[in-house]
Amino acid sequence: MVISAFGRSTGAIADCRFSLADPALGQRQYRESHIPGAFYFDLNRDLSSPIKPHGGRHPLPDVNTLTEKLSAIGVNSSGSSDSDSESYSEPTLIVAYDDSRFAFAARFWWLLRYLGHEQVVILDGGFSGWQTANYPISDTAPKPKSGNFVPCVQGDRILDIEAVKSRKDQPGVVLVDSREGDRYRGEREPIDPIAGHIPGAVNYPWITVTTPDGQVRSVAEQQQRWAELTSTEEIVVYCGSGVTACANLFSLEMTGIKHAKLYPGSWSDWCSYL
Repeated sequence: MVISAFGRSTGAIADCRFSLADPALGQRQYRESHIPGAFYFDLNRDLSSPIKPHGGRHPLPDVNTLTEKLSAIGVNSSGSSDSDSESYSEPTLIVAYDDSRFAFAARFWWLLRYLGHEQVVILDGGFSGWQTANYPISDTAPKPKSGNFVPCVQGDRILDIEAVKSRKDQPGVVLVDSREGDRYRGEREPIDPIAGHIPGAVNYPWITVTTPDGQVRSVAEQQQRWAELTSTEEIVVYCGSGVTACANLFSLEMTGIKHAKLYPGSWSDWCSYL
């Protein structure tokens, strides 16, 4: 388990528990018990922006809004100036966790990387693993802190629908569908109005990044997952709405593949034009 950050004075903790079937569940769980010092980040309110006719079910959040919340939990970005002096603050190491095999914590992890903040990790095993190890829990929300998060948006980490259309069939480009196999094949679609996948996409289900108990698989296992794509020039990853695809992006980075991009709108955006 990744626990070293909890002993650092500059650390912050993000509770990202959520349920697509019951959007209020994560907030309830947080109020009942969470890792001491953790702040709650809601997928819909904090890690996404309002839904529009196109753009998918979980559009990327407004940068300024997310920046304000990160500052309010005490996060300092790399090289940011301390609010009370002219000195530069050490960048804050953030630990994100969920209880859904990285489904939502990986979204937080990727968003921080997208905003230029490299000091972010995911808690292996999630909240259940934390409890199983008999680490302390709390039902008290921490008080807001004062940080200075300055985003540096990495626009080359994303592609919109037009870019996906123009590049997905080019030599050296692979489009990865991160959903479960039956959704990829169009046999089941519990959320979006149309079943199927983007033509030309290959299927690497996000859920195989971890074991059933939420432990991340080894680097060797991750490398085996992506063995056929190691020489690929460009990898574009999507899922239903740009959330669970981030678990695959995390997996790819574990193997040293850092050039993969996210199609944030994903299938929910793509099928909105069909």
